[in-house]
Amino acid sequence: MKLAYIGTYPPRECGIGTFTQNLAHAMLDCGRGINEIMVIALNDHNLKYSYPPEVKLRINQEQQTDYLEAANFVNLSGADACILEHEFGIFGGLSGVYILPLLHRLNIPLITTLHTILETPSYNEKAILKEICKMSDRIVVMSHKAIGFLVEIYDVPEEKIILIEHGVPDIHFDKEQSRKEFKLTEKKLLMTFGFIGRSKGIETVIKALPQIIKKHPEVLYIVLGKTHPNVLRHSGEEYRNYLHVLIKKLKLKDHVLLLNEFVEEKELFKYLSACDIYITPYLNEAQITSGTLTYAMGSGCVVVSTPYWHAAELIAENKGRLFGFNDSDSLSQVLNELLDKPEVLNEIQKKASDYGQNITWPKIGKKYAELIINVLSEPKESLPKKENIIDPLLLPPFSLGHIKRLTDDTGIIQHAKFGIPNLKEGYCLDDNARALLMVCMSYKQKKDPLALEYMPIYLSYIHYMQNKDGTFRNFLSFNRNFMDEVGSEDSFGRTIWALGYLLGNAPNDAYYQTGKLVFFDAAPNFEKLKSIRGIANTIIGICYYLKTNPADDDMKQCLRKLTDTLVSHYDQNQSENWQWFEALLAYDNGILPLALIHATQVLEDKKVTEVALATMNFLTEHTLKDDYLSVIGNKDWYFKDKERSMFAQQPIDAMAMVLMYHQAFVLSNNRDFLKKLFISFMWFLGENDMRMSLYDFETEGCCDGFESYGVNRNQGAESSLAYLISHLIVLQAYEESFQLEKITAPNTKRLALNGRKHKNSNIVSHRLENAPN
Repeated sequence: MKLAYIGTYPPRECGIGTFTQNLAHAMLDCGRGINEIMVIALNDHNLKYSYPPEVKLRINQEQQTDYLEAANFVNLSGADACILEHEFGIFGGLSGVYILPLLHRLNIPLITTLHTILETPSYNEKAILKEICKMSDRIVVMSHKAIGFLVEIYDVPEEKIILIEHGVPDIHFDKEQSRKEFKLTEKKLLMTFGFIGRSKGIETVIKALPQIIKKHPEVLYIVLGKTHPNVLRHSGEEYRNYLHVLIKKLKLKDHVLLLNEFVEEKELFKYLSACDIYITPYLNEAQITSGTLTYAMGSGCVVVSTPYWHAAELIAENKGRLFGFNDSDSLSQVLNELLDKPEVLNEIQKKASDYGQNITWPKIGKKYAELIINVLSEPKESLPKKENIIDPLLLPPFSLGHIKRLTDDTGIIQHAKFGIPNLKEGYCLDDNARALLMVCMSYKQKKDPLALEYMPIYLSYIHYMQNKDGTFRNFLSFNRNFMDEVGSEDSFGRTIWALGYLLGNAPNDAYYQTGKLVFFDAAPNFEKLKSIRGIANTIIGICYYLKTNPADDDMKQCLRKLTDTLVSHYDQNQSENWQWFEALLAYDNGILPLALIHATQVLEDKKVTEVALATMNFLTEHTLKDDYLSVIGNKDWYFKDKERSMFAQQPIDAMAMVLMYHQAFVLSNNRDFLKKLFISFMWFLGENDMRMSLYDFETEGCCDGFESYGVNRNQGAESSLAYLISHLIVLQAYEESFQLEKITAPNTKRLALNGRKHKNSNIVSHRLENAPN
């Protein structure tokens, strides 16, 4: 029998990785017919690891296509079953959503071990876990409380859930020899190990020590563990430094030792064998599984813990002692009582040791193996496969390589000669606004460090180009001379769009405050706009702002006025066979219906919805045909009752279509919009009138469009940003196709579409339904 495992794996320093390795080898050695294992390992933040031979494939955490390739790899590997180690934080996408497409594509039985089960999950966390449980043949949990959570909160059938406790290495050391080796023969050793962060509550123990040392001056408290990698990335060593200050303040430097190490298992068990009392002082109850607690009890330690879920269950029947959360006084009383009574310590230690003998990895591995055998013996239903409307494997790898080439410390260069920046043309506001939008999206979805690095450059450019009255200049020469006094209304609107998106997705407060300042300095100009595309872009920016600031009635009123203006343009120009805002289809056309689809989400106005749907359908009829996108050419455009222009098709028009169909899907959950979205995106990759790819696989840029003679090989910022924004939308839509990124605002309405035609127009009928919370 051959088994595949998906999870983190050593040498990556991760508790789940250690669990995966121990489980895989325990099952291989248990003598139940498993003769081959293979591991698909999760890499974090593009770090490289020298994995052992059983690791056959690596998944970069935030690279979505890696997950799909892994599914294909497992299906073709000859594996009989797959075991997934699930923890939200080790998988990419929002709440680890990238794992779902992988599981969806598996053709073999799936066993999932859940390391975290939340009592109050977010909408997405709950949806993801429910979907994983549906796709799994069995769910393994490590506590009885976890079973209750899955049944009551996640609607998982109880017969699908199996309780198998966390395994413990079968490693033993002589206590006195270990104490002698660590030079602790004269000490009473208290200990905590594992990754360190604020939630661990180490300060509770440190604050309890003065009362303990009064009676037991021989006490030494060792904290063995590195700062958690996520904590280190976001807060550095702030918590460890706080602990050092606290130790100094309480004059405990001879009684507390903080060892900033991630030790190998043998070394860890040597420390545990030397330990008198092991402490887990976590600050809240919401921990369903604790590997450190299990290791401590399994090695025969006396455990003292706060009553988080796993501890309260594990320490029952006098196998340890509990104390209150963040209660140093209670802890000092418990520890003094135990240290005063060696016979009580010995009794608890024996119970813990007896318990540990039943959960060694050889025994746990055998239980998992028997579970696999039972699952494989069950008859399987042949279920129809869902259609994969979007196939991310058709996409090139997402890369900011060309954007890096175009960007300097001023901003993004607007034009290029082939793939080389054309410095003679300088910079423009349009492109820096698009660039800001793109890097905000990229960082939100992929946590790309380059996106975060470039975010302040583009934001700084926008701030620099703003006039005192809140308007913006557009063009800046390469030697930083202004080229105009006031830019176009289109460039103004695109800037408001980018700023509105930033205000809902800023990675830190400094970027948020700067964006807010520029946004509201510009706000007095919103209602002065005349260009319908400037209005449409501004509407989108305001809608993004209102998503996180729904109580801003003044801004909502401004949105109403701008939306009414756009609708009035439609009323003035539409006729029975011409459902549009102007007497022509010109450029960036999809932005106009897109703006109204955004607005209807906020305003919940039937008229706005009807116009949004009518114009979207009209644009679809004239551009989406024969299963590919045919963009209106910018050479002569398409005037009412005249011939449409075929050439000078440009990437911003394809991007607008991708964005339009995406927002329609978000509001309707109609998968037909996903199909149209993906067809529109494939315009970049050759599904177009010329049957030529505009994406350049060598430079990782996008060509500026195509003319009657062929592709315009210049790769300026506008076209490359249009491609990258569209690429990110496709990846986002692929996640949403698993029904996870639904609108969660409690008062938001969802647009539902069906196929009936309005008797006087092409308007599809609609109704508004409450979105799920």
